[in-house]
Amino acid sequence: MENLEEPKWYVLHTYSGYENVAKENLETMTVKYGLENRIFDIVIPMENVIVEKNGKKKLTQRKTMPGYLLVKMIYGDDIWHNVTRTRGVTGFTGPKGRPLELTPEEVQRMHLERITVEIDLAVGDKVEVVDGPLSSMIGTVTQVDAENSRCKVNVEMFGRETPVDLDYTQIIKVKD
Repeated sequence: MENLEEPKWYVLHTYSGYENVAKENLETMTVKYGLENRIFDIVIPMENVIVEKNGKKKLTQRKTMPGYLLVKMIYGDDIWHNVTRTRGVTGFTGPKGRPLELTPEEVQRMHLERITVEIDLAVGDKVEVVDGPLSSMIGTVTQVDAENSRCKVNVEMFGRETPVDLDYTQIIKVKD
């Protein structure tokens, strides 16, 4: 049976602190019941933040929505039972526990879908970071991964050059 319906993003509620366990259990359930053609992606929403500890600053990741998972799937009542019975998942967010799909604007704002960006980038180019915790910083490209639309950029942070891995959507090329 070929499914022509478009997959959409939904929000699942989990027990607090059990996001990783719930994600693993969902992935296991997907394989166990052969739902790979219905459940495509499971994401724990994360963001990069700069944390200061013992006088040292470092870049780390933290959950932006503790207690929630984002799932890209083709929804149906049959899947509702499999997903809500998964250990660690308490249910879908939406009216009366029924899923409410994310709008295209929400999906874009959360960077859930890969946006292809055409950018002529080379090692040594100057770029400005336009998205994320390093926004408005200028850096020098040290590595380009055109296939995955990513690059490594050295930015001056805390008085020294710090390498950061960035998506093409997070930078713009600066004219010399």
